[in-house]
Amino acid sequence: MSTDEATRNKATATRLHDAVSTRDPEIISKVIDELVAPDALFHTPVPMGSTGAQALKQVWTVLLRAFPDIQVAVEDVIAEGDKVVSRNTVTGTHRGEYQGMAPTGRSVTYGEIFILRFEGGRIAEIWGVVDVLSQMRQLGAVS
Repeated sequence: MSTDEATRNKATATRLHDAVSTRDPEIISKVIDELVAPDALFHTPVPMGSTGAQALKQVWTVLLRAFPDIQVAVEDVIAEGDKVVSRNTVTGTHRGEYQGMAPTGRSVTYGEIFILRFEGGRIAEIWGVVDVLSQMRQLGAVS
């Protein structure tokens, strides 16, 4: 795997981040279709009944409904071989139903780390670790 390939993969990951940063469902959906393999494998909790690019679109539909002002700040990006790792800080205000919870109006800030594996220039596999406990604490779901 060349340095050029790692650089291209990092640029692709940045394009995905830029798309989700628009908070525009049409742009997000279009870019996911372009950059994520239809059968991409997820090693994260994703909605049941969907896989690949479709699952990622569903995740963003849920997040945008729950946190319409969601922002993902990329703190670190490391690209090596066929993988790109990003450490992010997510912020948002709970304004819509989320995980069965009615909107609380509370703000949340939590961390996440994602590893993306690329194949043929597209995201083929995703691992994610999201600080859900911190998120749920801030929403008042757990003490």
